[in-house]
Amino acid sequence: MAFLKKIFTWWEGATLGTSLSVWRYGDKVGTDSFGNVYYRSKKGDKRWVIYNGPNDASRIPPEWYSWMHHQIDGLPDDSLPPPQKFQKPPRPNMTGTAEAYRPSGALERGGQRQAASGDYQAWTPN
Repeated sequence: MAFLKKIFTWWEGATLGTSLSVWRYGDKVGTDSFGNVYYRSKKGDKRWVIYNGPNDASRIPPEWYSWMHHQIDGLPDDSLPPPQKFQKPPRPNMTGTAEAYRPSGALERGGQRQAASGDYQAWTPN
C-alpha cells in the first residue's frame, strides 16, 4: 500500500518520481528540527526538500529557507550564527488546525466579543 501511495500522492512526502530523482541526481546535505531532509543536485545548482509529513512550505525553518532560496551559499549550521536566547523555535502555519489563533470574538469561541469600552467616537461628516 505504501508503494501505491508514493505513486499517486504528492501532498505528503515524496512521490516515486522525486525519490528516483533524489537517488540519481541528488546529494543529501542535512536535516532540520522538523525532520525534513534537504538535498542539492550533484551539479550544485538546484536544491530541494523532502518533507517529513505534509508538504507545507511553512514547515521549513528560517535558516533552511535561506539556504533553499540561495540567500546563503553554505549550509545553515556553518554559515549562520547560533540563534539568540530570546528567539523562539519556528512553528509551521497553524491555520486550519485546532492550534490556530482564535480571538475572543471568533465563532469557534462562542462568537461573543467584549463590549466596547466607550472611548470610541464615530466620525460624522459636517
